[in-house]
Amino acid sequence: MAAVIVYPPDDEGGRRVRINGTILGRAFRVLDLVAFMQEAGLQDFDEMDVARAEWIEWRGGGPAVWAR
Repeated sequence: MAAVIVYPPDDEGGRRVRINGTILGRAFRVLDLVAFMQEAGLQDFDEMDVARAEWIEWRGGGPAVWAR
């Protein structure tokens, strides 16, 4: 499975997303993270999968935290 790290929200509410050691960009909501996951080859992922995946490392809050 992909190694996914979602970093704490920045001052603008964006969270850096690292997948398999590469920063893919900033997510501002769960759907943005879903798009990054799909770009990384996990096409069947949706919002619920992201919220439930125990192998996603959420730093600074879980999938409901998008503001400082």
